Amino acid sequence: MGSKKKVCVGGVTLGGGESIKIQSMTTTKTADLEKTVAQISALENAGCEIVRVAIADEADALAVRKVKEKIKIPLVADIHFSPKLAVLAMENGADKVRINPGNIGGEKEIKLVADCIKAHGIPVRVGSNTGSIEKGFLEKYGKNEFSLVESALYNVQILEKYGVNDIVISVKASSVPLTVKAYTLLAQRTDAPLHLGVTEAGTTEAGIVKSAVGIGSLLLGGIGDTIRVSLTDDPVKEVYAAKNILRACEIEKDYVEVVSCPTCGRCSWDSMGLAERVTAFVAPVKKRLKIAVMGCVVNGPGEAKDADLGIAGGNGYCLLFKKGEAYKKVKASEAEEEFFKEIRLLIE
Repeated sequence: MGSKKKVCVGGVTLGGGESIKIQSMTTTKTADLEKTVAQISALENAGCEIVRVAIADEADALAVRKVKEKIKIPLVADIHFSPKLAVLAMENGADKVRINPGNIGGEKEIKLVADCIKAHGIPVRVGSNTGSIEKGFLEKYGKNEFSLVESALYNVQILEKYGVNDIVISVKASSVPLTVKAYTLLAQRTDAPLHLGVTEAGTTEAGIVKSAVGIGSLLLGGIGDTIRVSLTDDPVKEVYAAKNILRACEIEKDYVEVVSCPTCGRCSWDSMGLAERVTAFVAPVKKRLKIAVMGCVVNGPGEAKDADLGIAGGNGYCLLFKKGEAYKKVKASEAEEEFFKEIRLLIE
C-alpha cells in the first residue's frame, strides 16, 4: 500500500508502507491564536494527524511557533507567492511547508526557500491542480492527467535541483475521474509519498461523495499515503469523512462498525434514530466490533449473522441477538435502554 519512499513530518511518517495519515486544514486566521488552537484541538480530538494552516502575512508566519506550543500534531505552513513568508514560517517551527516553486519567484527566491527547507530538515509538498498547470503543459497536452502530472513533476525537479529530496506530491482536480487518472499515472512515475484529495469537492454531502469515490478508488488500488477530504464546512467533518473512507476501504480496522438496514414498511419502531445514537456512542471506541441495528425480525438476525451484537424490531417488541442467534426478547419501549446496557458490556 502506498509509495516506497518515506517522508517524516514532525514525527509522523508518510509512505514506505506506513498507515494512511489523515490531514485537514484550518479555516481560521492563523494569527488569531485562540481560534486557531481551538480548531486544531477539535481536529486532533476527531482523529486528524497532520494539520495545515494558511500563511497569508507576517503575523501568520510568526504565529506558527505559538500555535505549535499548544498543539500535539505536526503543523504544515501553506504559502504561495512569498519566499519571505515561507522562510519565516520555517524559522518559526513549521514541520512541513506546502509551496509551488512556480509561484514563489525566480531562481534566486526558489534557492532561498530550498536552502531553508534543507537547513531545517523538513519536507515539502508540491503539486498541481487544474487551476495551476503551467501554460506550456496545457498547450502540449490540454487539461488532462498528463498536464497535471507533468506540471507536478516539473515543480519537483526544480526543488531537487537545489538538493531538496523529502517531497510529497499531489495532483488534484475537481473532476473525480480526472483525479483518479492523474494519481494513477503519477504513481507510475514516482516513488515519493502521495497526498490524495479531490479539490473544490464542494459542500458537505456532495463533497463527501466525490471524495469517497475518488480517494477510495485510489486507496483500493494501493495508491496514496495521506488524505484530505476538502469540504466547504467545518473541517472536523473532513476528518470524520476521511476516517469513514479508510474504514470503508478496510484500511482502518480498529473501530466499532455499526451496520443498519434502510428500513421499510414492516418497521414499527425508531430503528433509524437508534442506529444514529449507537453510531455516535461507539465513535470514540478503538476496538474491532460489529453492531447491527435492524428494522424488523423478518431477516434482520440472518442478514447480520456476523455481528457481535444486534437488535431487530417486531410488533411491540425487539429481539437482541449475537452472531445471528436471538438471546433476549424485550418490550419495544425498553429496547434502547437494554441494548445500550449490552453494548457497554461488550465494549468493556
